[in-house]
Amino acid sequence: MVGNSKPQTHHVAVLAFPFGSHAGPLLSLVLRLAAAAPQVAFSFLTTSKANAALFSKSPLSLHNVKAYNVPDGLPEDFVPSGNPEVAIGFFLKAALGNFMRSLKDAEAATGLRVGCLVSDAFFWFVGDMAEEMKVPWVPVWTGGPRSLLVHVDTDLIRQRLGTSGGGKQTLDFLPGFSRFQMDDLPEGIVGKLESPLATLLHKMGQKLPKATAVAINSFEEVDPEVVNVLKSRFQKFLNVGPFSLIPSSPSPSPPPLLNDESGCLEWLDTQKPASVAYISFGSVVTPPPHELAAFAEALIESGFPFIWSFRGNIEEILPKGYDKMSLNGKILSWAPQVQVLQHSSTGVFVTHCGWNSILESIVGGVPMICRPFFGDQNLNMRTVEAAWGIGVGVEGGLITKPAAIKALELVLKQKEGEEMREKLKVLQNLAQQAVEWNGSSPQAFNSLVEIVIK
Repeated sequence: MVGNSKPQTHHVAVLAFPFGSHAGPLLSLVLRLAAAAPQVAFSFLTTSKANAALFSKSPLSLHNVKAYNVPDGLPEDFVPSGNPEVAIGFFLKAALGNFMRSLKDAEAATGLRVGCLVSDAFFWFVGDMAEEMKVPWVPVWTGGPRSLLVHVDTDLIRQRLGTSGGGKQTLDFLPGFSRFQMDDLPEGIVGKLESPLATLLHKMGQKLPKATAVAINSFEEVDPEVVNVLKSRFQKFLNVGPFSLIPSSPSPSPPPLLNDESGCLEWLDTQKPASVAYISFGSVVTPPPHELAAFAEALIESGFPFIWSFRGNIEEILPKGYDKMSLNGKILSWAPQVQVLQHSSTGVFVTHCGWNSILESIVGGVPMICRPFFGDQNLNMRTVEAAWGIGVGVEGGLITKPAAIKALELVLKQKEGEEMREKLKVLQNLAQQAVEWNGSSPQAFNSLVEIVIK
C-alpha cells in the first residue's frame, strides 16, 4: 500500500465503462486524484473482468482506491457473437440498477456517503443519479475534443444534414470543421440511429452540458478553436492530459519504465533515427487477415525495419517461404508503446487512430499512417491528416500492398514525412508546456481536485 493513511472524510464513486480502452485512462486519472486528495475514498466500480485486468497491471495501490465489481448484465446462456455491441447492450440495460446496488455496497464498506460521482462520459444516466443524490457529476471523455463536439452538437448536425448518413457535405457550420465531411462523422450521429451505442451517445451529448464539469485526456493547446467552443457548451471543460506525460501520482523521481522483456528498446538503439515503422492496431479490433497479409508483404518488399505489436500467430499471414525470423523487424504480442513512440529511431506509427494512441504519437513526435475501423477513429484520422498535417490515411481506406508501401515511403523517405515531423515538433512542445507545473493541464487538474473534495 502506498500513500498517506489518514482517515478518509469524503467519498467519490467512479463508474467505469468496461469495454474497449475506456476504463484504463479513467483509472489513471483516479490514481492521480487519489494521490492529490488522500482524505478522499475513491470507489472504482466496473465489471469483475475489467477490474481484474486493470488492477493487476496498475503499478501502485493507493490506500484510498478500492475496486467494486458490478455485474456485466449478460444472461447465463450468453454466447459471444464477435459483435461487442451485443454485450454492451446487455450491460447498459442493467447498468443503472447494478451501479446503484454497488454504490450502496461502497457506502456500507467505507461508512461514508458518496459526495461526488465521476463517470465515463458514456454514462449519461449518472447525471440523473447525481441530481437525485444532490452531488456533483464529473463525466470523463476518453476520446478527443472534436469527437466530443460532434456528439454534443448531434441535433444541430442532423438538422443541417439529415439523418440518412454518408455523403460529402462539409461540416463548415461547426467551428474548426471546414475541412471535414459528413463521411468523417462517427456512426450513429447520422445513419444507424437505433443501435444501443448511437442512442447512448445522443443522450450523452444532450446531458453533458448539465454536468458540474467535463474532463478530458487532452490539452487545451492541441485544438484551441474546438476547445473554446466546448468551453462555451459546458459549465467547466477541464483538459487534464496528456496522461502519458503525467505520472499517476506526484513523485520526485520520474515514473519507472515498463519492463522491456522483449528487448525491443535495445533493438531500437541499433537502428537509424526515424527509420523504424511501429505497427499497432489497438486492443479491440484488428484488420481482416487479407489486410494484415498485405501489410506484411509491404514490409518485406519495402525492407523498412519495424516493430509490430501483433496478437495471434504471424506465420498464418506471411507469404510462403517467410517466417518470423527472416523478417527485418520484431514481432511482439505486446510492446511498451509509450517508450517505443518516444524513441528517436521510431519514424512512423501505423495505427487505428484511437485517441490515446494519437496523443502518445504527438508526445513522441512520430507521424502516423492511419487505418481506422469504427467510432471516432475516422474523425481522428481526418484530424491527423487534414487539420494538423501530421499523418496520412491508407489510400482507399483499406490496406493493400501498394497502398501500404506508398504510405511508408511517403512518411519515411519523402519530404512530406519531414514536414509532418516539423509540425509534430510544435504540438509536442505545446504538450510539454501544457503539463509543466504552471501549465494549463495542472491548473485544470487542480480545479478537478477542488470539485471532488468539496
